[in-house]
Amino acid sequence: MKPVLAGLLGLFCLLVLAAGPGRADARPPNVIVIFVDDLGATDVGCCGSTFYQTPHLDRLAREGMRFSQAYSACTVCSPSRAALLTGKYPARLHLTDWIPGHARPRAKLKVPDWTMHLPSEEWTLAEALKSAGYATASIGKWHLGGPKHYPEQHGFDRNVGGYDRGQPPSYFSPYRIPTLTNGPPGEFLTDREAAEAVRFMQENRERPFFLYLPHYAVHTPLMGKKEVVEKYRARVQPDAPQNNPTYAALVESVDDSVGRIVQALDDLKLADRTLVLFTSDNGGLLRSTTNLGLRAGKGSAYEGGVRVPLLARWPGVIPRGAVEDTPVITPDHYPTILEAASVKPKAGQVVDGVSLMPLLKGKGKLRREALYWHYPHYHPGGATPYSAVRQGSRKLIEFAEDGHVELYDLNADPEEKRDLAAAMPEEAEKLRRRLSAWREKVGAQMAVPNPAYRQDTAANPGGIPVR
Repeated sequence: MKPVLAGLLGLFCLLVLAAGPGRADARPPNVIVIFVDDLGATDVGCCGSTFYQTPHLDRLAREGMRFSQAYSACTVCSPSRAALLTGKYPARLHLTDWIPGHARPRAKLKVPDWTMHLPSEEWTLAEALKSAGYATASIGKWHLGGPKHYPEQHGFDRNVGGYDRGQPPSYFSPYRIPTLTNGPPGEFLTDREAAEAVRFMQENRERPFFLYLPHYAVHTPLMGKKEVVEKYRARVQPDAPQNNPTYAALVESVDDSVGRIVQALDDLKLADRTLVLFTSDNGGLLRSTTNLGLRAGKGSAYEGGVRVPLLARWPGVIPRGAVEDTPVITPDHYPTILEAASVKPKAGQVVDGVSLMPLLKGKGKLRREALYWHYPHYHPGGATPYSAVRQGSRKLIEFAEDGHVELYDLNADPEEKRDLAAAMPEEAEKLRRRLSAWREKVGAQMAVPNPAYRQDTAANPGGIPVR
């Protein structure tokens, strides 16, 4: 071989190696988003639980990155789902409660006339990736409107199990879900969703694919395989904070699903070219679990209502075993995925989230000053209409019924036990003004005084404690 030719060949080999495993060609990465329903921030072994057994999720964390301060866009499900698929805050979408929400006709405030579906004019993740040649599938819970707003109307080639309801009639077949054919009697829903996901991956192995896997689990009604429930029943310690064996069995079913997905990626030799994101739509439901070290749970303004697990794996891109402490939120997934796939938003498109790729690659920080929440509704989990902002370690909550604020330093007080608003009035006022300016910027809808208000039915109508 001539020296010049040999040199060129060597240079080519170096460039191939530099491209990383599985990325020597120009094919964009596959994207898998596993979006669990009501999974608390500490309901995974690698996130602090010693009761729930999650070896496959723990492996995902070892082989990728765990975010220690990840947040959902809302304290309930539908708004967070819309935020993930659009990259926008729920307040901007005017989709601010679970659909159709709780009716509180005698509450102190009247909730706004909000949007009870994912608007058709939104350019979703599925539509953006489909326009770039991706195969797309939504497998599991949808809960973003009726048939005119199902996944097929928002860029998904395939919809398995998604419809307007937010919880399954049953986790065992027959499911009574109109968009899901029944399996053999006794088939478990989480297993079925995993099997459908693997089938989609196998069928589309030769092209880039976007798999959105929003499990119905671990939402009520709590059900589990008998043998798994019994396994956890034998592990229960009555004084332990997490001790519900049926809920534990549901968590394990999700972990099993993750194991099947990861194994399929290995079998199909797609692991190195696939970004996997695992997270939840809101904090854990208190009657199902305990959000260890956090205040309250689903349906609350506090950390237990909005802090969620977040794991990310992309071999060769995301460092193994990394832990990232930067606060991040659901709308960030949209620009992250688009950047990973080299897909640009539409001209003029508003995206509230910021790409997490600098963090995922370990090569930079996020350019963002604050995170925001807006929930102009009532929930039996403890929430009355509120807005909140987190800047740095400080979090301010403004309660709409009487306008009072609470201020917490989450680094020093993650359980939100010490309200600093009275001790730090200037800081509280600065954050309150920032929150107000943000609400105006995004066009947030506000709850207003209710002429039908009756005091005895307004405060915490569900009677569920907020701690």
